[in-house]
Amino acid sequence: MGRVKKTSGVRKQYAQMKRMISSNDPRLKEKDRVPRKGKKKKENPDALVREVPQASSALFFEYNTQLGPPYHIILDTNFINFAIKNKLDIYQSMMDCLYAKCTPYITDCVLAELEKLGSKHRIALKIVKDPKFERLSCFHKGTYADDCIVQRVTEHKCYIVATCDKDLKRRIRKIPGVPVMYIAQHRFSIERMPDAYGAPKT
Repeated sequence: MGRVKKTSGVRKQYAQMKRMISSNDPRLKEKDRVPRKGKKKKENPDALVREVPQASSALFFEYNTQLGPPYHIILDTNFINFAIKNKLDIYQSMMDCLYAKCTPYITDCVLAELEKLGSKHRIALKIVKDPKFERLSCFHKGTYADDCIVQRVTEHKCYIVATCDKDLKRRIRKIPGVPVMYIAQHRFSIERMPDAYGAPKT
């Protein structure tokens, strides 16, 4: 004869388990609930608090809505010197490049750099002091123009930066929505300019 399977004990156990109320049951009161087992993360007071810098309201992704005619262009020291070397009229060449009215801006740092260069660059100084060029006053220490321009462009997204300096170009390319104007093949060119305003395609 074969063995008789004993299942009555297993059934009893299963029935008991079924009758138990789940710890998450809404009928249970808060004091009767069993606390969940799990490792609590220790709060580290020395943990780094990371803050994401707030994006400019002028940007739609990397498209800058504040750029539009009349264009505001900040000039760098070497850009002015290269324009003179290539015998280009800065104001007229800018308008030829962008097909719109342009307002060139000179910061105090750029003016100080040109003055430091001495009599060799007196033509550049004479051009810069023309009333067509608007002055931007600086309130920081030192006369290093690159840091000044980068800081100003980061704060206000309405400017185009005119420079031939490779390091400054590299720094400005990291800032979204800021076009760079430079001199190539004896004329002004521009990069990262939105197509919506009829910028010349390079």
